[in-house]
Amino acid sequence: MNHTRQRLIRELSVTARTVTQPRPTLQLQRQRQQIRCSSTDRPIRHAHSTASCPHMVEALNDTEVPHQQTVASTRNTIRLEDARPYSEVPGPKPLPILGNTWRVFPIIGQYKISDVAMISFLLHRHYGRIVRLGGLIGRPDLLFVYDCDEIEKVYRNEGPTPFRPSMPSLVKYKSELRKDFFGDLPGVVGVHGEPWREFRSRVQKPVLQLSTVRRYVSPLEQVTEEFIDRCQQLLDDRQELPVDFDNEIHKWSLECIGLVALDTRLGCLEPNLDPKSEPQQIINAAKYALRNVATLELKAPYWRYFPTPVWYKYVSNMDYFVKICMKYIKNATQRMKLNEGRALEGEPSLLERVIKSENDEKLAVVMALDLILVGIDTISMAVCSILYQLATRPAEQQKMYEELKRLIPDPKTPLTIQLLDQAHYLKAFIKEVLRVYSTVIGNGRTLQEDTVICGYRIPKGVQCVFPNLVLGTMEEYVSDAQRFKPERWLKPAQGGSGDQLHPFASLPYGYGARMCLGRRFADLEMQILLAKLIRSFKLEYHHKPLKYEVTFMYAPEGALKFKMTPREQ
Repeated sequence: MNHTRQRLIRELSVTARTVTQPRPTLQLQRQRQQIRCSSTDRPIRHAHSTASCPHMVEALNDTEVPHQQTVASTRNTIRLEDARPYSEVPGPKPLPILGNTWRVFPIIGQYKISDVAMISFLLHRHYGRIVRLGGLIGRPDLLFVYDCDEIEKVYRNEGPTPFRPSMPSLVKYKSELRKDFFGDLPGVVGVHGEPWREFRSRVQKPVLQLSTVRRYVSPLEQVTEEFIDRCQQLLDDRQELPVDFDNEIHKWSLECIGLVALDTRLGCLEPNLDPKSEPQQIINAAKYALRNVATLELKAPYWRYFPTPVWYKYVSNMDYFVKICMKYIKNATQRMKLNEGRALEGEPSLLERVIKSENDEKLAVVMALDLILVGIDTISMAVCSILYQLATRPAEQQKMYEELKRLIPDPKTPLTIQLLDQAHYLKAFIKEVLRVYSTVIGNGRTLQEDTVICGYRIPKGVQCVFPNLVLGTMEEYVSDAQRFKPERWLKPAQGGSGDQLHPFASLPYGYGARMCLGRRFADLEMQILLAKLIRSFKLEYHHKPLKYEVTFMYAPEGALKFKMTPREQ
């Protein structure tokens, strides 16, 4: 079996060399040496989180083939009839019967699902700025595009109902298995075309309205204060947080989302919360559903034809998630009718605004389910990454603290939207983490018509992948891309570095009509947490550096045993 695996790995290497130069140039060797050294400039390497994305060096070390452009510049518009055929797009050669799906098979495969981030770098390194990954059993080709100008063209020409290739497993669950529940209100996640556009247009105004979002500063601050109090109770004799601290972050995230989407406090932050409690079970169910999306959709999709063990467990977790969330939603709507127990004193909540504006309780229910399902793990993993970067970057943490101390001399001062708006460095730090360690490793679109990309004629139905994680660290699009530098996001008057950054190089929330619906609340929650935590505590990390891996999100894998020390006031 090992011989088979080695033969298949050699197949990838041979295929790669047919479209690129055979040996590294002296310039590339020098670049590698520079990347491995120069710790003061914080290059891309995986020695510690003072570096940028770790997978760049893994990609460099994995191949002796330098990246070259596959076609000449295509800045000028090329007509469909003049474009090169799709069959000429470079990429890994599929094997008979197994296609390219074998690459994530157990034993014989080259990669695990958690290697998806590294694969994104390797494809760019082997094949250039456009890569075709075909021969995937049960799904269309994937087309990786590493050219921000070409990506911009795709986004700007996508029309009113862009098709985002995401979660066929969730589509099947909503449209087939539980069609009796979702019916003609499938929501915004895993939905496309006119049904998506109609649903989104009905809920997006109250969800994205700044006046609505800003009303949640005070209640979210209260949740965050309770979370920080709980963190202090969890500290051991070394003033370090426990090995399962990431689960505590999930509890904080769910408590925040429950407040926003369900207009209720779920009790996630109660001490000694039973592992079998409903809040913990909601977290477990949502995490399982999301973290098995890649397993269901990158490996051979047998679940589409018969219930595999993973699919059966996926459905069971989704059913539990919907059932428990429905209970809380019904309680919230009942309280609204009685005009009692609201999250916002004297103000209609987000849930109530949607119900009143559309006169449709079911629509509000489906919206809330989508916000909770996608929001729990997404926000939690982003926070894990941001806190890890803060704890291992003392200079940047100090700058954030000094900004917060200036804005909030008394740490007991209640936060306001005006104070948060002035926390420029805090917000820049979040953006820089999401540039270098993009929680969502890639965005994508399924082409609705034949399109020219990078000089090739790409047929309708191909799924384009735009890898944020790679694009955000490419020197072509980001000045001094190898360095972690929050100042690049600041204006000159705020101490900005003046670095150039392509507007389509870092899109952690997506783009256009399909941009993340809950992004304003996600930003607000993260800003409140950092403002409250770093203003009063110093974070440190004194253990083995953590490796970033892909579950559903891209985040540090391992125990977040942060040392949490109160600051002198």
